Amino acid sequence: MKHHLMVGTWTPPGAIFTFEFDDETLSLNMIKRTEINHDEPISWMTFDHAKKNIYGAAMKKWTSFSVKSPTEIVQEASHPMTHEPEASSPQTNTRAIFVLAAKQPPYAVYGNPFYNHAGYGNVFSVTPTGSLSTNIQNYPYSPKTGIHGMVFDASETYLYSADLRANKIWTHRKGEDGQLTLVGCVDAPDPGDHPRWVALNGAYLYVLMEAGNRLAVYVIDEQTKCPVFTHITYPLIPPGIPNPKTMYRSDVCTLSPSKKYLYATSRANAHNLTGYIAAFALGPAGNIERQICLNPTPTSGGHSNAVSPCDWSDEWVALTDDQEGWLEIYRWEGEFLARVAHCDVKEPGFGMNAIWYD
Repeated sequence: MKHHLMVGTWTPPGAIFTFEFDDETLSLNMIKRTEINHDEPISWMTFDHAKKNIYGAAMKKWTSFSVKSPTEIVQEASHPMTHEPEASSPQTNTRAIFVLAAKQPPYAVYGNPFYNHAGYGNVFSVTPTGSLSTNIQNYPYSPKTGIHGMVFDASETYLYSADLRANKIWTHRKGEDGQLTLVGCVDAPDPGDHPRWVALNGAYLYVLMEAGNRLAVYVIDEQTKCPVFTHITYPLIPPGIPNPKTMYRSDVCTLSPSKKYLYATSRANAHNLTGYIAAFALGPAGNIERQICLNPTPTSGGHSNAVSPCDWSDEWVALTDDQEGWLEIYRWEGEFLARVAHCDVKEPGFGMNAIWYD
């Protein structure tokens, strides 16, 4: 059977690349380069609940695209960051870095700016067809904030944000209109952890620490709905590496569709070193039972090394790289991770996250 994936770029020129993966022949080919606005490359993209729209974190903009088919992708909206006047200025380094789409009505879209002037999250309503419509809220974090990853709980009542720059984890409650209200925040266990990514499974919140290069396990307090650190952590780079906080930076964590496994990746800060991909076995309640592997990736990963399981089976996992520019597919079987397909794309900044269309 043939499956399709889309990938964006870190730097201009803006484009969305569509790939076709055949799970029988194990072929992987880039079948379409969709040109988008030159100065709006997408460093993180996600589908809406119906896979009829792509939302993008696109430098100084939030963008949306109608998806008619894997090769028919049309840009419909482009919105600036308006939470602070400086955020959209070409003179600042503020950039849109992450976007999360609600899977339940009213299907709002939540964006995170990064670097300077990133103290607010941006919330957008959507049109009946799913295009980004109106910036309905700019909700505050803190002046030193730099959110790089967020996740909703299963009911989409509570949102958890990993604040790399302020070294915190935030909890917000979502209202019926999609807007957010602050519940609370907690500091990371170590001042040098720098939370970058979060994944949630039942009452367990997994927090990936970029500088700490470890995965920290939290439980959600039933009363406050805030995360509580369990003092359980797992390494995302091998032990004994000198200067780990300057040599490596961990990237993303995500669940397999069955929620039996969790993946996490790290990146090296030198191109002659490799990053790593870790896999964890999860219990029925979401607790981590064991760390299965910590495998080197082919390159440092560059800005990326983002792992993306497909959403219908635990068998197929995508990995992107922007050091050399490629997409790879791995097969997960018998708790072994095997690289089965590779496709090079030699374009500037290619290799941000992959999203599975079908």
